[in-house]
Amino acid sequence: MLRASGTYHVIVVPYDVHDNSFTGTAYLPATEDAGDLTSFSGGDGSYTVGAGRLTARADFLTDGRLRLQADPSGSLSDPAGTAIVRERPALQRHTSSFDAGEYYGIRSPEAVLRVYKKPLRFGLYEPDNRTRIWQEDKPLRWSTGGMRQSLARGADEQFFGGGEQNGSFSHRGRTMYVANSFDWNEGGYNNSQPFYLSSAGYGVFRNTFAPGVYTFGSPVTTGQQERRLDAYYFLGDAKQVIGKYTALTGRPFMPPVYGLEPGDSDCYLHNANRGERHTLDALKVADGYTEHQMPLGWMLVNDGYGCGYENLEQTAKGLKDHNAQLGLWTQDGIDKLADQVKAGQRVAKLDVAWVGNGYRFALDACDAAKKGIEDNSDARGFVWLPVSWAGAQRCGVLWSGDQKLSWDYIRWQIPTYAGATMSGIAYNTGDVGSIYRHDAKMYARDLQWKAFLPAIMTMDGWASDITTGKPADQQPWLDGEPYTSVNRKYLQLKERLLPYMYTLSAQAAKTGVGAVRPLWLEYPDDPGTLGAQAKYEFLSGPDFLVAPVYEDSDTRDGIYLPKGTWTDYWTGRTYEGPTTVNGYHAPLDTLPLFVREGAIVPMWPKGTTSWQTRDRHELDWDLYPAAHGTSHYTLYEDDGVTRDFAKGAAATQRVAVREDARGTTVTVGASRGGYAGKVDARTYGFTVHGATAPARVLLGGRQLPGTAWSYDASTHVTTISTPRLPLDRGFTVRLVGKR
Repeated sequence: MLRASGTYHVIVVPYDVHDNSFTGTAYLPATEDAGDLTSFSGGDGSYTVGAGRLTARADFLTDGRLRLQADPSGSLSDPAGTAIVRERPALQRHTSSFDAGEYYGIRSPEAVLRVYKKPLRFGLYEPDNRTRIWQEDKPLRWSTGGMRQSLARGADEQFFGGGEQNGSFSHRGRTMYVANSFDWNEGGYNNSQPFYLSSAGYGVFRNTFAPGVYTFGSPVTTGQQERRLDAYYFLGDAKQVIGKYTALTGRPFMPPVYGLEPGDSDCYLHNANRGERHTLDALKVADGYTEHQMPLGWMLVNDGYGCGYENLEQTAKGLKDHNAQLGLWTQDGIDKLADQVKAGQRVAKLDVAWVGNGYRFALDACDAAKKGIEDNSDARGFVWLPVSWAGAQRCGVLWSGDQKLSWDYIRWQIPTYAGATMSGIAYNTGDVGSIYRHDAKMYARDLQWKAFLPAIMTMDGWASDITTGKPADQQPWLDGEPYTSVNRKYLQLKERLLPYMYTLSAQAAKTGVGAVRPLWLEYPDDPGTLGAQAKYEFLSGPDFLVAPVYEDSDTRDGIYLPKGTWTDYWTGRTYEGPTTVNGYHAPLDTLPLFVREGAIVPMWPKGTTSWQTRDRHELDWDLYPAAHGTSHYTLYEDDGVTRDFAKGAAATQRVAVREDARGTTVTVGASRGGYAGKVDARTYGFTVHGATAPARVLLGGRQLPGTAWSYDASTHVTTISTPRLPLDRGFTVRLVGKR
């Protein structure tokens, strides 16, 4: 069965039939291996080698990167050009070569590349030239249709990446396909990327648009459907590798703050599924979000093939009255984008109907759509697409496509989105409750954990009830109680946590590391993070451990907690990791959610339903003091919508929490920097999680009155409210002694 899209070479086998049997001879494409080294030359960071017909070049680049190219044609080509790698890094010229007899060595400040002579093979080692990073166990092999690299696999070496690989985040012992399968379910790979990283301290990106197959067995074999090698290698731990990879192909874009609020999509004109409607009917749905006190950041009002739109300016204005932005689904090109943006469009969703089979066309479309929004407004481009390639993290939210609802659907999406982060994809998500089927309980379970993804969207107008088969729209209040209250609870919690998620977005734009993480990324020395239990949970930022319920049950078993103290978000109960929690009571309104010791979490006030209507004069902090040492956190803020942040219009505020025998000290620094709409002062609400009630609470050394703070013995939480304080000065809050 063919698993990757692209060009295939078909073998025609002549045969004879005799008595219901046949005989024939298959003529397979001949393979050829690199032979013995025939030439070696170079210096100042660039070296060329030959082995018979094969020509190869090794370029040592700044920031510990290496580009290795090889081609049996004798000519090194670059079909991808600047489509993926916009700017080529400079050479690291501080290199030298030496002859070690069995191989030539090329030494840079970060590594030694061995070029073996008989036959030609490559190996990358630490600067000591003894510690292996990766090593070819066989020479490069090619045929008419591709080239294979074969590497020795370490005894405990683990592999991650490949972009969006539906249902998995860790790939040791697996074959990973890099292409576009048009398979939206477990095992599909529509937003895959030709990149992987290894726990041995490196990552590799294939600079190509050709489909590939990567088998992480022993040996590890990787290759693309082209008779050439063009690979960038990055050195460092996993976060460093992700950072270097995204520095090369594009950092994750900085979203507008409304992009981190829920989105809603449907077709309101010429809707084959729901009958004739009008674009302005979308405003009635926006009314529902407002009426039910549920956040709404944006709406796609023409989400359907051939849907079209009308009254665009009026629709955009009506949505703004609900604090939401206008989005449009683009099925046949972006030639109208300039006029649409001028009419109020701020969100663009691309589709398989015009991004072809992915690869170059999809990436170009993503870049162009983002640019189209930004060239015609002061907004940040906000683009969604379901088919992409390496580099898409710089321009879009990757959406895992058209799935049907089931408990399995909920299960396999968990490692999918966490695993995508390992390729620098900071925004990866799927429809809340899927697109084609609806069930109230599964919808609520799906929504509650997706509230901890940066971007989420409800897809309406396509679904039918899983039991009755009747059409079922999917706005989060339509199922009635208790579902409406459960959905509101998590949507409002998502809204409250936007300062935390927005700061993570700012960090991703600088480091390449997104918010949704497999446990291994934060705890790489813990083998339990690679186990079957940890596969179906994730970290939202470093602080929240989310263990979704993906069965029809009110009990969650097999929750793995890594080393450290973890606090149940709902009850205040603490657990000491590493441990596995079984029998966790999780009725419909309870998402198993744990917070890391030392966490400092900024939050907007309770009841917030929009970034525009929030109380800008209040900021809350949810604190989980560590038993030993001091925790630090730096909040990031800007205007949330324009591109002025790129010019430095932003502010940061640093908070530290220290626990000792005398109590807890919270130090809040001044807010440094400025942006449009920044207030001069605000009040602060603190929730401090601890074992006992304090005797006194001091603000700047002065005792706060008893009316300004309280202690809840059932959750062990002290709640503190301050008066309005100026942002240009810091202050301290101390919880002193015990009652």
